[in-house]
Amino acid sequence: MNSYVLSLQDIDRSMSMFVGGKGAHLGELSRIGGIRVPEGFCITTEAYKTITGNNRELDSLLGELERLEAGAREKTGPGLEAGAREKIGAISAINAISAISAQVRRVIEGIPIPAEMAAEIAGCLARLGERDAFAVRSSATAEDLPTASFAGQQDTYLNIIGKEAILKYISTCLASLFTERAVIYRLQNGVDHRKVQLAVVVQKMVFPRAAGILFTADPVTANRKVLSIDASFGLGEALVSGLVNADSYKVRDGQIIDKKISTKKLAVYAVKDGGTEVLAIEAARQNSPALTDEQILALGRVGRTIEAHFGSPQDIEWCLADDTFYIVQSRPITTLFPIPESTDAENRVYVSVSHQQMMTDPIKPLGLSFFLLTTRAPMRRAGGRLFVDVTQRLASPAAREVLLAVMGQHDPLMKDALAAVIERGDFIQALPAEKEGPRPGESVVPSGGSPATPGSAATLGSAVPLGSAAPPGSAAPPRSAAPLGSAAPLQIDPAIVAELINNSEASLETLKKAIAEKSGPALFDFILEDIPRLQQILFDPKSSAVFMAAINASAWVNEMMYAWLGEKNAADTLSQSAPNNITSEMGLALLDVADVIRPYPEVIGYLQRVRGDDFLDGLVAVDGGKETRDAIAAYLDKYGMRCAGEIDITRTRWSERPATLVPLILSNIKNFGPHSGNRKLEQGRQEALKKEQALLDRLRQLPDGEEKARETQRMIGLIRDFIGYREYPKYGMVSRYFVYKQALLREAGQLVHAGVLHEKEDVYYLGFEEFREVVCSGRVDYRIIGKRKEEYAFYEKLTPPRVITSDGEIVAGAYKRGGLPAGAMAGLPVSAGVIEGRARVILNMEAAAGLEAGDILVTAFTDPSWTPAFVSIKSLVTEVGGLMTHGAVIAREYGLPAVVGVEKATQLIKDGQMIRVNGTEGYVEII
Repeated sequence: MNSYVLSLQDIDRSMSMFVGGKGAHLGELSRIGGIRVPEGFCITTEAYKTITGNNRELDSLLGELERLEAGAREKTGPGLEAGAREKIGAISAINAISAISAQVRRVIEGIPIPAEMAAEIAGCLARLGERDAFAVRSSATAEDLPTASFAGQQDTYLNIIGKEAILKYISTCLASLFTERAVIYRLQNGVDHRKVQLAVVVQKMVFPRAAGILFTADPVTANRKVLSIDASFGLGEALVSGLVNADSYKVRDGQIIDKKISTKKLAVYAVKDGGTEVLAIEAARQNSPALTDEQILALGRVGRTIEAHFGSPQDIEWCLADDTFYIVQSRPITTLFPIPESTDAENRVYVSVSHQQMMTDPIKPLGLSFFLLTTRAPMRRAGGRLFVDVTQRLASPAAREVLLAVMGQHDPLMKDALAAVIERGDFIQALPAEKEGPRPGESVVPSGGSPATPGSAATLGSAVPLGSAAPPGSAAPPRSAAPLGSAAPLQIDPAIVAELINNSEASLETLKKAIAEKSGPALFDFILEDIPRLQQILFDPKSSAVFMAAINASAWVNEMMYAWLGEKNAADTLSQSAPNNITSEMGLALLDVADVIRPYPEVIGYLQRVRGDDFLDGLVAVDGGKETRDAIAAYLDKYGMRCAGEIDITRTRWSERPATLVPLILSNIKNFGPHSGNRKLEQGRQEALKKEQALLDRLRQLPDGEEKARETQRMIGLIRDFIGYREYPKYGMVSRYFVYKQALLREAGQLVHAGVLHEKEDVYYLGFEEFREVVCSGRVDYRIIGKRKEEYAFYEKLTPPRVITSDGEIVAGAYKRGGLPAGAMAGLPVSAGVIEGRARVILNMEAAAGLEAGDILVTAFTDPSWTPAFVSIKSLVTEVGGLMTHGAVIAREYGLPAVVGVEKATQLIKDGQMIRVNGTEGYVEII
């Protein structure tokens, strides 16, 4: 047997480039003891290359496909702000793909199979039984991969009888490499058409009583310990094509834990002379189970055997004939989020750092290693993200109460998910009383860090009051009204904020001077020695006391104003234009930059043509250019270390790509008049002052009114003096990160100059210590870098869960409150007010420049880099967030009604729709 045709028994999983993903997996399956696979053979990719090679017409058509825009179909997808012209262009591109793909298939189908190849195929058919029926199945080299299944992109033909018919369908299968769906899928996944080949698997048909799909991990919850089986009568084609509602069975630890029997009215069966047909199932059988309990459990054991062999959860196609299960395919499940690493086999519960830090994208290895160096919390990696193990805190009733309070204010969906795990009672074992964690009111921060520990249960930028009865912005009434004066007086001098900021900035300047003299291994030693200084600043108890005083005061005001006056979320307005908020100041400062540029039409025209990041150099030749360059440079000097996803040190900063700011500056020039920054700031101050006076006046009319007003005024003072500082610790951290990064990139530049690295950014795929080793040795293993780049590309496609267990189960939370309008999307109210307007569904900061005055921003999440866009909008809706995350804080600072934590908001709300945002009660309506 030559290289054109191979028996399945001669194939293993290492041969995917030779027999495609399906062929390699079927060959490997046939080698597993106790697993039955229908007999067959594979026409290899060598045959495909021989048949399609040196065909000028085919080569020309492939060239046309390559010139079409990748992702044309994505432009009309949900949540993207495609304009009418873009949509028309996308449709036109899809039509072109369809037409060219059809021509490619016609050409391939018209190429005769060479006589030598046809003879080999005929010999295999004769050995298996030429008069028998066969399935002819496509097997591409870009399918059933560990990180992308590409399932269903090519064609399968069932019950094919006779050599001539089989040869015909082999050609049809080869041509199906260029179905429209396969071509578009490859374009969207960046796969080169010319580098993908097709093999064809020919197997003896099995005529089953029942067939279906088995997932060795629950496809809904991702629980690796739960098997999920779908089953229907006849061939599996009825289930795959959606003709029937299949039975659903779930198995765990050798026991059936759930069984749903569907009404199965139709089934697909083989026709005697070839092909298939859809037949009605007799009424008496329609509600009968497709499998008995014994068969369900037997199939479950088959699934676990296959999973153990391949070493990962599998998506398995099976059929049952003559009381024997035959496996006709097994592929890796590529949509599962990886389980955080663990050192034991105990049940564990992990919470996402990504959701706490408003950065759900994956982080590159160098970024992960820096965050791990910075944090004091015990972190676990998974899918390019970080998670905190909260198992011990859930096991302690006392610590659990505090943790749930923290999570409730940070992210109610996370709290609800943790509560669901606790309610089961069998996953987390309660600790004996003497081993319990902190008592209520004590910190639950892992490793004993401050509530601002990055990545801890109460993270940097997510600190919340512990034990307060009503969170800031809560729409719910307080559980009980705290007695007057219950909030202990806080003796914190407002001057401490200036002291903390000055200390941080002085330390940063010292760092800049000292690090400039370091290089080689000494640079890495210096950074390791300096990180404790960063931690000291981040976790300074005085720093925590400042913003916790404001946060607790906000909670007190919200609770007591609701109890005494029926006023909800009063602290939201009182927080507007608070001093020392470095993030809100950043947005207003970009308005000041626009003021500098506005008088110079030539500069505006120049900026409208900007493409590269060297535009600052060209400004000097334009009237007003020097003033513009100085203004932008000053802005970058103070804020240039910021960017989207800034907790990842590898992310490109504004100083590294200043052109990022140009569309925002031009938008500010278009949408605002001179001195808008100052006006917005003063307007917020006046709103806060007006709200304070109104509350105090109303309080004085109550019994004990003067005392109530006096205590309230003191609390308002704490809010005004200290809430702005809440944003500063993270600013200090990313400022320091940027200094480290610049020094490390200088070192990477030396490695490029020495020929060790191809480009500086390759070090992003190394950990800190690995980078140091490359500097010391002058050698780098590019296989590691290449593998990590592939892993990162795969991780980008995954959505991290808020809560995941050691079983891999993704535990989803839900808002549990009634009284919302029909069709409303529930979320967390974080900034009071009700507003209507045009929704702008924007998924990345680059597109935010298209926002116009009065738009409502709908996005997945925001971090400080989005703040310059907040000056244009009048309301905010996000999928991720909490009461004290950045979007919520800035929304309150700017007086923007906001609702966060709205599940699937960017999918349910379409760009351009009119919506109503109720930031007081916490919901969004499409109007």
